[in-house]
Amino acid sequence: MRWRCTSRLPEQRWFAPWRLAFLLAATALLLGACAAPVFRNVGNLSPIMPSDVQQSPERHLGSDVVWGGRIIGVANREQTSEVEVIGYPLDRDQQPMPDAPTVGRFIIVLPGFVEPFDYPAGRHLSVHGRVSGTRLGQVEEHEYLYPLLQAREVKVWPWGFIFDKKPRINVGVGVMIR
Repeated sequence: MRWRCTSRLPEQRWFAPWRLAFLLAATALLLGACAAPVFRNVGNLSPIMPSDVQQSPERHLGSDVVWGGRIIGVANREQTSEVEVIGYPLDRDQQPMPDAPTVGRFIIVLPGFVEPFDYPAGRHLSVHGRVSGTRLGQVEEHEYLYPLLQAREVKVWPWGFIFDKKPRINVGVGVMIR
């Protein structure tokens, strides 16, 4: 009887090409589903909305918040720039949800000059900042109390960002306690 060496034994068929393709696809899907919030180290955030600040400005003065919405316009002042935003609730990735009802308007205050082309009307943004007060303004024929937000970090989202959402799949074993 002759001894014969084969490169593939029947027991070693676990490394079939279809299994490798499945493993790569599953790894890519799991890694792609791991989206993270935009502002990671934000500490203790106040779960307040611009409409809450309008109702009781003194109570929320100095609160650290993450808000988002759609840019209405930019005004460059002598020392600062102001971005007027119509607010929307944020999803868990801190992205505005423009299909949800609005939560009020607010003004982001940025130091120095801001290029209006970097903050075009209609784009969405998320901002981490501190409530610094309110200002009375106009929305068409109506007086409007704008919350002022001193910005720490601003993320302007690209056009069509809401269509780039990837599905989230969570796989795990354990107990969840709320």
